[in-house]
Amino acid sequence: MMGPESPPATEDMESLALSDSVTAGTTATPSSLSSPSPGSASPSSSFIDPPSYAEAVFSPFEPQNDAAGASGSSYRRDSSPRSARAAASNYLLISVSDPESVQETANSLVSGGTTYVTYLINTRIRPAAANDGPSVFSVRRRFRDFVTLAARLAESYRGYFIPQRPDKNVVEGQVMQRNEFVEQRRAELEKYLWRLAEHPVIGRSDELRLFLQAQGKLPLQPITDVASRMLDGAVRLPKQLFGEGAATQVAPEDVVQPATEGRDLLRMFKELKQAVSNGWGGVKPLVVEEDKEFLERKEKMQDLEQQLSTTSQQAEALVKAQQDIGETMGELGMALIKLTKFEIEEATFDSQTMRAADAKRVATAAVKASRLYRELNAQTVKHLATLHDCLGVMLAVEIAFSERASALLTVQTLMSDLSALRARVEKLEVASSRIFGGDQSRLRKVEELKGTIRVTEDAKSCAVREYERIKENNWTELDRLDTEMHDDLLNMLKGFVINQIGYWEKVGNAWTAVEEETSSYFCVSESN
Repeated sequence: MMGPESPPATEDMESLALSDSVTAGTTATPSSLSSPSPGSASPSSSFIDPPSYAEAVFSPFEPQNDAAGASGSSYRRDSSPRSARAAASNYLLISVSDPESVQETANSLVSGGTTYVTYLINTRIRPAAANDGPSVFSVRRRFRDFVTLAARLAESYRGYFIPQRPDKNVVEGQVMQRNEFVEQRRAELEKYLWRLAEHPVIGRSDELRLFLQAQGKLPLQPITDVASRMLDGAVRLPKQLFGEGAATQVAPEDVVQPATEGRDLLRMFKELKQAVSNGWGGVKPLVVEEDKEFLERKEKMQDLEQQLSTTSQQAEALVKAQQDIGETMGELGMALIKLTKFEIEEATFDSQTMRAADAKRVATAAVKASRLYRELNAQTVKHLATLHDCLGVMLAVEIAFSERASALLTVQTLMSDLSALRARVEKLEVASSRIFGGDQSRLRKVEELKGTIRVTEDAKSCAVREYERIKENNWTELDRLDTEMHDDLLNMLKGFVINQIGYWEKVGNAWTAVEEETSSYFCVSESN
């Protein structure tokens, strides 16, 4: 990083008379690419098609959306693919603003209670009829409500590529300044809500509608913490192991959710056993993943994730290199300014004055180039942040694929249970037939097992339907992702190239002007 300059030198640098009006951009760092700043979190593009490259970089970037600008939202729209998807959603505006600290005294063991932050969410919904005005809603939500929303969406829309909510970042919240952390979280939550709204299915869900419109306390049922779920499962486990009535049966409504939630430890252990048997037992399960095309697409998605990760690292290196060039140019300009000042003060001949004037021109060009590099770096971060967004999507893809594998494992486990139950019934019936009149205790056990088989059959049917539904959702999302990611990456490359060429032309023009202004001096030097 460039070392801090002394105040007089900084004032000289800022007061240089440059030929063009240049606004100093924010110095971008490689970390800002992997964790975009609130300003760079806009889902829209940051360029417009210019009449020439030179005008592109100094034309107004990211024209403000009137609705968003009125509320202070950082969301902007233009002709980018993401803006087109936002225009197709039901929402004209979603803004998260006005963070407010609230004292919580209930259920607190600490004297004075704890403090949490609520955010004001303003929503403007597209009118149903052309003559109707947009509906406007304002609600306050805390981060816990966002966690509840994400959990409910994950339960209801298995197999979809659901945008991931921001992490809690407890450690980061303790390290960062409070205002800085709250502002960063506010921007991340706004971006998260927009991504949900842009999704063709999630954007029209009742869960999102209630979250954005319901006044007062969030009406969605909050999730139960892992410890409580595991405790419930531990209470049920003895009854399941010792076969007390219906406790051993798997309810059909339970199989539509993963066993890893912990409410049914016996089911979780059975599925773990089935997974080990699939991988190490050498016995082929009764049902397997037979969609060869899906397996090929899954492998391609894994390759794409690796390529995105590698490209993201290269993008960070590019940002760092541009930052170093800008800082070096700035240091060169400041050194020449000091040299010019010294030569002017100590000049005794006209040739010394001429050299000082030429050095000042070079210093001016170097400072101007430094500012241009900083602006270029800020624009580079905005464009290449799309890579970070794509990597976030890949996490949602992995979760959706794991849901599919989990649903298949549930079907395999239930089919194995049915095979074992039928084998037990057959064995008991054979043993009972050897006794004249039948063994009544064994016959009663057979009837109990047949009842368990009927319940397990129903559960298997539900599990198969859930598995097929997840498969269909996976394919729908893969087709959508192909189109959207292609458009986003193409848009990113277009904006990146236009800005690179435009800023390099500006830098080249600055040095060309220096060459023209000092050409007479060099001609005199050559003649001597």
